[in-house]
Amino acid sequence: MTSETPRSRRERPAKPALTRAGIVSASIGVLRDEGLAKVTMRRIAQELDTGPASLYVYVRNTAELHAAILDELLGTIETAPAGGSWRARIEQVLGSYTRMLLEYPSLARSAVSARPSGVNYLNLCERLLALLDAGGVPPAQAAWGVDVLLQLATATAAEHATQHENSDSAEEWDALTRALRGASADTHPRIAALGPQLVSGTPEQRLSWGFRSVLTGITHTPVPEGEPE
Repeated sequence: MTSETPRSRRERPAKPALTRAGIVSASIGVLRDEGLAKVTMRRIAQELDTGPASLYVYVRNTAELHAAILDELLGTIETAPAGGSWRARIEQVLGSYTRMLLEYPSLARSAVSARPSGVNYLNLCERLLALLDAGGVPPAQAAWGVDVLLQLATATAAEHATQHENSDSAEEWDALTRALRGASADTHPRIAALGPQLVSGTPEQRLSWGFRSVLTGITHTPVPEGEPE
């Protein structure tokens, strides 16, 4: 029985060239299989059969990598079809954004503080600004409004993602519902009067109402004087 002769490096298949796009793609694979906490420079280097130091040529740190993952996934957001009101189309875009985040609970929480700056983030902002412009929203209000709309969608996704991962969330929600519905009219008269309404509606209905409320505010609330247009 003979031992296998070691192969020279020239005979081994060459590894694919390391690129930022390849790093992000590998990171998304780890995100799907293992969650965002496992998306570290060391883990991705292992996935790509290289050393962590090699990744720093393309990505400065883990925070930038997480932001790059978010930006890549922003490219999967649906484009609102032509037709329909500008408000409804904004809701469709933001609803698609929220659903994308809900597919990746750990990313949804990270997105609250992430700062993506890639082409897909710019495309999303441009799309929302175009729809606000179509609705006659003044430019400065539209500029500030995009931030508020994305904050609402991101925070909602992060909240529900956490609930889906928490095995006690149903019991916690039931406890909150009982507390609000059972509030005493003597000590908390307004809660007692509005108890059912405070917990009414589906998550989808409440998010849609939130978007419409924010859009109304953006449309009618000028930015402070003296701020740049």
